[in-house]
Amino acid sequence: MFVGRITSGSTNSGKQNYLVPGIHAPLFKESVETMLSQLFQAIDNQDATAFAGFLTEDCTFSFGNQPAVCGKEAVRDFVAGFFASIEAVSHSLSESWEVEDGSICQGTVTYTRKDGSTLTIPFANILKFKECLVCDYRIFADTSELYRPR
Repeated sequence: MFVGRITSGSTNSGKQNYLVPGIHAPLFKESVETMLSQLFQAIDNQDATAFAGFLTEDCTFSFGNQPAVCGKEAVRDFVAGFFASIEAVSHSLSESWEVEDGSICQGTVTYTRKDGSTLTIPFANILKFKECLVCDYRIFADTSELYRPR
């Protein structure tokens, strides 16, 4: 698997690097961490279109015990519907491991409900890559309390 970087703009600490799918260069742990950071930023911004930009056209997406969703557009629509059902979401990634053609990560996620209350739970995600994009995304989290009447 290959991912490249471009460097653009100056920051206080030097130049800013951006992960660019499709540019051929070795995939290092730092590149995967950058991709995960950008992916979770899109999720935390509740930007379903940006999230879908990380996916292959024929991707599979599984969220908890929900049935798998197949295809980039269907996943985008599913995720947009989920985002519409909550006020906000925030991930804290604690660890990630790179495996052949994929990554496993874990952390905590805080959901803010429409009534302003929050739910923080642990999560683990398994991502499989194809041509620098996610082709299989599996989320393991117990969201059963998210919509339970309070």
